[in-house]
This record gives sequence, structure tokens and C-alpha cells, in this order.
Amino acid sequence: MNTALIFAGGSGTRMNSKTKPKQFLELNGKAIIIHTIEYFERCSEIDSIAVVCIADWIDYLKELLKKNFITKVKWIVPGGSTGQESIYNGLKAIYDDCDNPEDSIVLIHDGVRPLISEQLILDNIECVKKNRTAITVVPQNETVVSINDNNEIISTTERSTARIARAPQSFVLEDIMDCHRKAIAEGKNNMIDSASMMTEYGHKLHVVDGPIENIKITTPSDYYIFRAISEARENSQIFGY
Repeated sequence: MNTALIFAGGSGTRMNSKTKPKQFLELNGKAIIIHTIEYFERCSEIDSIAVVCIADWIDYLKELLKKNFITKVKWIVPGGSTGQESIYNGLKAIYDDCDNPEDSIVLIHDGVRPLISEQLILDNIECVKKNRTAITVVPQNETVVSINDNNEIISTTERSTARIARAPQSFVLEDIMDCHRKAIAEGKNNMIDSASMMTEYGHKLHVVDGPIENIKITTPSDYYIFRAISEARENSQIFGY
């Protein structure tokens, strides 16, 4: 079983939206989260979808799914107090309903990262089948530095080997659940992402190259980039560019 776990539990304070969380802001009459979910809905290799959602917006999400003819969403669960807890809530819903988590793949993806592709989803699944992990990355085109408490640069990273981790981040279901159990047992509840958690508990992470435009819609400028790229993609389909 291949399942997409869509994380949409954030309130989006950096977006400056006073009416809706950022995942429910619309482009061309469709919420950002629906733009995201549709890629997984249309991918033949995805069997089911779970969504982690702000509790007060679950009913609204259900209406959007119905309106947009989304049929693969099997679980909608409320988010937790941290991103890690929210992802665990979604994983647990999938895990409790799974007959064989050792042979199941979960692709963890941000609900506000809609500029993906079917090929990226397929590449993640194939990588997990071969290596048990798949972390989507893009090249780092500028110099990355580390600084100390005095704002002094203490090291630089070789640009040719540097990558930016994005999403999906994909794993064998049993592996990622085992890491979450260990983190809970150790009182760790706010790890930055699933890749960091898997590294913490000794798993080797393999990378999948993703499109550079695979950004997370966090700020107003991100939204404008999303709109411009979406329009360019639409025009390329219409005019054959």
C-alpha cells in the first residue's frame, strides 16, 4: 500500500491572512491544499491519502474534498501541538488500519507545497522500494554558511555537495512509526522534520531530485510565485510550449 500523508495543520501566521489558514487560500477558485492533493489523487501508484488538518477546519476540508471529487482521502485527523505530533497522528491512523506496515510506503508531504509532479511521486516510491527511504532535494545554488553567537562565519559548505531537503519525504511505514515511538519514549516532541528524525535513529537517507519550483507556500511572496508558475504550466498545456 502506498499512502500520501498530507500535513496541513499549520495556521499560517506568516501569510498575513486574517480569514483562512494558508492551506485554504485559493488560486483560480481552488484551495492550495486541493491543488496539492490532486497530484496524489491522480497518481495511479497512490492507493490512499491521509490529511492532518486543524481541528476547527476539518468540516470545511471535507466540503472541499467533496466539491473537487477527491475520493482517495481515507483519513482526516486533527493536528497536534507540534508538527511532529501532527505527523504522528496521521501516521497512527494509517498504521492502525494497515495489515502489513513493513510492505507499505508513506509519502509525507506539506499541504502547502503544491508545485510537485506525478514523476516526483513515482520517483519517491521507487526509491523507497530500493532503499527504504526517499528525501526530495533540490540543489543549493548559493553559499551556505554557519555562524556563531557573535554573528561570525565559522564555516562554509561546499556548494556542489549541498542540497535543500524538501518534500515528499518517504519511508517504509514500519520504519517511520518505529522512530516516532522512540522519540515519544525519549520525550522528544518537536523534531524539525521526518528526515531529521530518521537520521537521529540511525537510518540512512537516500535522495530524490525534485523540481526547483517545489516551494512551500509560507509568505505572500511565495503565493505570488505559486500563481506565476501555475499560470505558466497552464499556458504550456494550452499552447504546447
